[in-house]
Amino acid sequence: MSATLLGQSVLSGIFSGCLYALLGLGLTLSWRYLKIINLAHFAFIFLAAYLTYQLAGPGGRPPWLVLLIVVPLFFALGVAQQALLDHFKVDEFASIIVTFGMTILAEVFIQWIWSADFVRLETQFLRGSFEVGAFFLPKQEMLMAGASLALCAATAGFLRFTWTGKALRASLDNPPIAASYGVPGQRLALMTAGAAGALAGVGGAFMALLFTLAPSQIYTWFGVVLATVMLGGLGSAMGVFAAGLLIGVCEAVTMALTAPAWAPVVPFTLLIVILVLWPERV
Repeated sequence: MSATLLGQSVLSGIFSGCLYALLGLGLTLSWRYLKIINLAHFAFIFLAAYLTYQLAGPGGRPPWLVLLIVVPLFFALGVAQQALLDHFKVDEFASIIVTFGMTILAEVFIQWIWSADFVRLETQFLRGSFEVGAFFLPKQEMLMAGASLALCAATAGFLRFTWTGKALRASLDNPPIAASYGVPGQRLALMTAGAAGALAGVGGAFMALLFTLAPSQIYTWFGVVLATVMLGGLGSAMGVFAAGLLIGVCEAVTMALTAPAWAPVVPFTLLIVILVLWPERV
């Protein structure tokens, strides 16, 4: 294999890894800080993707303008979901079953509105690639990678340096003590759920830009995104970004050197290795 082909494969892996991180960022927040394994996060992503397709495709609106609709809408959906889970006192284990049921309902809803056929967003927004030497850098993937890095870094900074982020971490470590110091645990939980929903909306918008969509594809993302979240460490925004890059590059190199059929093995192999060598990481 030529060095150029291998280098292009690594670049493709970097872009894939950035997408994995973007899709997993909201999930790692809800899993760590809300104790909810929110499989409906994937349903939110695809609902946002189809809404982007509808508004930016037949509607003719630019994708960046669609984000101004999608992000607040999915923030509200995240808050509503968390309020519902709190009302029925759904614990961490039960959340797997409940949110998976929500995902199935979302898939049925998507099929009802848009059918089960494949759809593709046709837009001229950032079409084409930059050519750097022998390598090609797709413009849409570069925008997605930049957004992924910016959101992961902003989330990490928010959690580490702001009062709200410190209060959220304090509420996780010791809720009664945090509450005695005036930390509004319930309000922070709703805010976190809303932020996770908004991040799902951003991920869905990029999903619509980059991929052909079908409702059944919701489940194909479960494994690699969950592996990214666990490998990066629950609640660690930059950890998720690093894990996404590691998985994406390893997948790309594996496909380049062997066969594409081996790619799905990569994230779980890495996860098993980390569990054996560094069990406290997950």
